[in-house]
Amino acid sequence: MLSAEELLAGSSLTYDVPVPPELLRPAAAGGTTKGSAPTTVRVKPLTVADLQLVTRAAKESDALVATLMVQRALVEPAMTVMQVAGMSAGLLEHLLGEVMRISGMSLPEPELHAAVEAPIARAAYVLAREFGWTPPEVSELTLGQIMVHLQMLEQENRA
Repeated sequence: MLSAEELLAGSSLTYDVPVPPELLRPAAAGGTTKGSAPTTVRVKPLTVADLQLVTRAAKESDALVATLMVQRALVEPAMTVMQVAGMSAGLLEHLLGEVMRISGMSLPEPELHAAVEAPIARAAYVLAREFGWTPPEVSELTLGQIMVHLQMLEQENRA
């Protein structure tokens, strides 16, 4: 069995993440960034406490969630929330992807496709789209409620 120390050890690790030069200095029209050496930043995995803080602070703003996740994970250089918010969208997206990967929050491509194709995931998507429900609202439904709503939609579409 793993000890508590072994389970917690991963949260103290740091990782050097390369940042492609074209995300830092986009080429001017017709220019190039070839030959530019990639640079790195140092990040740490997000902990449950980090995610709880991000969730509470961001409320309903997806953009702020991404900004806060990257800010919490950046070790070097340490940056404020306002500084991270000033990054280009492409750079923020790249760093967020890396933070999610090292935090164990991303699925490998085959598992992601399997999850999207799962009947319950497809049903949740249909209900959210048709009724305008948020993911938390859909997740509160029981399987029976999901089936009833899907049946009602099917009957409506036939009429």
